[in-house]
Amino acid sequence: MSASLRAFILMFSALCGPTGGSGLLSGPTNVSLTSHNMNLELRWAPPEGAAGDLVYTTEYKSPVTPYRVGCVNTPHLKCDFTSLNISIVEYGKYTCRVRAQVGEKSSGWVESKEITLDTDTIIGSPNVSLFSNGASIDVSIKDPDFKVSDLKSVYISTTYNITYWKDGQLETAKSISIKQQNRVVLNDLELWTKYCVRVQIFTDRNPNPSEPSRTVCESTTSKEEAPWVAAIVTFVIMALAVALVVVAVVYRKSISHFLCPKDALPQHFKEYLLAPPDSSKYLAMRYSHPPKEIYHQISIVAEEGRPLEVAGSSCSKQPDVRAGGELQEKRERLRSTEAVKKS
Repeated sequence: MSASLRAFILMFSALCGPTGGSGLLSGPTNVSLTSHNMNLELRWAPPEGAAGDLVYTTEYKSPVTPYRVGCVNTPHLKCDFTSLNISIVEYGKYTCRVRAQVGEKSSGWVESKEITLDTDTIIGSPNVSLFSNGASIDVSIKDPDFKVSDLKSVYISTTYNITYWKDGQLETAKSISIKQQNRVVLNDLELWTKYCVRVQIFTDRNPNPSEPSRTVCESTTSKEEAPWVAAIVTFVIMALAVALVVVAVVYRKSISHFLCPKDALPQHFKEYLLAPPDSSKYLAMRYSHPPKEIYHQISIVAEEGRPLEVAGSSCSKQPDVRAGGELQEKRERLRSTEAVKKS
């Protein structure tokens, strides 16, 4: 065997050995590294003819750092590196790679292309709010939320392109551009007319504009309200509130006495109310004893001749036995008459 052939075999073994049988497992396909609102996300497709129990491991690097671990043994077909606890710089350049694994077998690494985060990221759509004020409409723009830093910090020069048109007349749309301002007023609009607005962001270093905002519509009114009226009303209300607070602090004692008065009775009223009563009737009622009641025992004779004793009360002091005697006398006479008739 020639020396060149032995060198080729050794090199092939060195390349294939660490993969643990990479020749038996294909690598992921359609590997792409993208960025949306300053995130760093790697996406891929499964290997051709791969089983359903595959897992994937990803790594990332920059020009000044070696590959570092990202997602490990994930069953998903993407890995968002900015959601991991790793350091991502808004102006950095990054390359990522991924490999498939099943059991003890793993494929070779498949590397993505390099991207620069601030120039290659896709800027999301801004949020737009409209406020009608007579014949004008205020347009308020909120920047999209970045995963790393924010729009104004990453891009020093930012331009907002505002397109507006009458509802249903997109072909007659007009556009204005403002820099570094998140609010603009659309003047000289027709009264009682519905206008629609859409906003897109342009930056100094990113060649691609942002995604357009959703279309928002608002109607003008009949008369423009003077802004100074609301300012004067607000000033007057605040001045009155401050004046009331100052008066309450300065005259707090007087106000407290007025709201919670402390009335005091004259001394001669106190002496009269606290003095003991000297009325003779009051003293007689206070020291008198209740009258003693007298009870008497009486006997009640039933019609058959059996006496029935009850306890009762009588207002008289002597027992009345006259009624009992007369009744006994009548009974004796009745008995005598019945005896004569029988004989």
